[in-house]
Amino acid sequence: MNDHTTNKHKNNSPIEGVIFDWAGTIVDFGSFAPTSIFVEAFKQGFDFEITLDEAREPMGIGKWDHIKAVGQLPSVKARWIAQFGQEMSHDDIDRIYAAFMPLQKAKVADHAQPILNAVDVVESLKAQGIKIGSCSGYPREVMDVLSPVAADYGYKPDCIVATDDLPQGGRPAPFMALKNVIELGIGSVAHCVKVDDAAPGIEEGHNAGMWTVGLLLSGNEAGLTYDEYLNADADTLEQARERARVKLGKAKPHYLIDTIAELPEVIRDIEARLQANQRP
Repeated sequence: MNDHTTNKHKNNSPIEGVIFDWAGTIVDFGSFAPTSIFVEAFKQGFDFEITLDEAREPMGIGKWDHIKAVGQLPSVKARWIAQFGQEMSHDDIDRIYAAFMPLQKAKVADHAQPILNAVDVVESLKAQGIKIGSCSGYPREVMDVLSPVAADYGYKPDCIVATDDLPQGGRPAPFMALKNVIELGIGSVAHCVKVDDAAPGIEEGHNAGMWTVGLLLSGNEAGLTYDEYLNADADTLEQARERARVKLGKAKPHYLIDTIAELPEVIRDIEARLQANQRP
């Protein structure tokens, strides 16, 4: 679902493209669609309990690899061995993934509403002639459910890459970001910005040679619902911000902001740096 006809404006910016993650970045404040489904898939597949925090821990990578990574968390591994007498196997992961997929497809549209000012920010980038790419830890069959609902809300990126579209694997490898570059006809990766709410997605941007922006409060690491975010006092927000800053800081993003609403200011700063011949 790549639409290169939507971007008819002359590019008035040195930035050629911005590539967004999906859950926790553009849609699904708090990234609850994948985390809650992981909890349910473990329960449905094996009657095994994991917490939301455990489900969140490896967020950003492809979903099969995510299930494997959850199984390797020391807390989960110990309980799994206690319950089943051995570590989680590839067959076990396949079984949980098989439970995950229909659950995710059934629920993902419920979490398709764009975050805060996301659509306005994206449309203002398009108006400058900047191309809008996107990539996700979701596989294609989930993206095929999510993207038309998000489009109904007004979010229509020029390119959508799913984690299983490429044989080389997902994040933190650069391939999904680079597939956007190729599909969108972008001339320089140094004139691209990758925006994500999880460390593997920021690392993906670095590995692709792009500017990177991490989102602290709308995504997986803060784990706040939209209502919690709106109603939180300053101390609660700062604690959530610090939790996310610790996790995202390990990926060394060029910029850390609370939500996509603050992205225009970052874009202006990157434009100035590019005009001064700086590179990511």
